[in-house]
Amino acid sequence: MKPSTQQLQDLTIQVRRDIVRMVHAVNSGHPGGSLGCAEFFVVLYQYLMNRKEGFDMNGFDEDLFFLSNGHISPVFYSTLARSGYFPVSELATFRKINSRLQGHPTTHEGLPGIRMASGSLGQGMSVAIGAALAKKLNGEKNLVYSLHGDGELQEGQIWEAMMYASAKKVDNYIATVDYNGQQIDGSTEDVLSLGDLRAKFEAFGWDVLEIKEGNNIEAIIKGMEDAKSRTGKGKPVCVLLHTVMGNGVDFMMHTHAWHGKAPNDEQLATALAQNPETLGDY
Repeated sequence: MKPSTQQLQDLTIQVRRDIVRMVHAVNSGHPGGSLGCAEFFVVLYQYLMNRKEGFDMNGFDEDLFFLSNGHISPVFYSTLARSGYFPVSELATFRKINSRLQGHPTTHEGLPGIRMASGSLGQGMSVAIGAALAKKLNGEKNLVYSLHGDGELQEGQIWEAMMYASAKKVDNYIATVDYNGQQIDGSTEDVLSLGDLRAKFEAFGWDVLEIKEGNNIEAIIKGMEDAKSRTGKGKPVCVLLHTVMGNGVDFMMHTHAWHGKAPNDEQLATALAQNPETLGDY
C-alpha cells in the first residue's frame, strides 16, 4: 500500500530535520538545494519508484535513480536511510573521517543506494542514459530517473547527453531538473541565463512537462505520474520541477546564500523549531 499524503509530509519534515542537523554537526555541506528537493526525494523513493528489497549495483528488475548534482547529498542520504537502505543512526557520520557518507556520494565505500559517484557536475545524465539503454537491451520494463540542478545545465556534457538520448529514443528515462533559479554564486539568470529551458529541451527532441509547485507533495505525485505515462513513446522525458531553495526553513528560502553554508547553533534551533519532529531524530 502506498503511503498517504500526510505520511509523505511527515517524512519530508523529518528529512528536513536530518539535513540541517547533518550539515550543522560538521559545519559543512549544502542545505539549500537539499531542503528544496526534500519533497521530491520522499515522493520518488516512498511512492513513485518500483524498488526491490535489498540493494545490488546491477539493479535488475527495478527502477533506478541517479543523483547528478551530488552536492545535495544530505537529502539523498536522509531519504535512503529512512527508506531502509542503511541505518538512520549512520547519518550522524556525515562528512566525518572514514564515513561512508562523503560530502559528495561515492561508490567505493559500498553505501547501499549509491549507484554513481557524483560531485563533478554534468555527468549524471550520461550515466543514467547508459543504464536506461542497458535496461532496454535486457528487455526490462523498468524506468531510470535522474535529478539535475538548473545551474548544472551550464555544463556542456549535459547538452551532448540530451542530444544523444533523443537521437537514440531513450524513452524509458525521466530526467528531472531542480529549477530553483539559484546556484552557488548567485541566481542562474545573473551567472549564466538558461533562457527558455522548456523550449531548449523540446528543440533537442524531448517530451517536457513542468511541475509548478515543486514543493507540494500532491503536485509532485500528479506531475511525476504524468511523466511516467509519457515514457515508452519514443522520446526521453524531462520534468522541470520548480522548487524553492531552502524550502521549509524561512531564513534559507529564496536565496543562494545557503547553497553551501551550515547553520550555527541558534540557526539550527530555529530551523528545527519550524520543523517539529515527526518520526524521531537519529
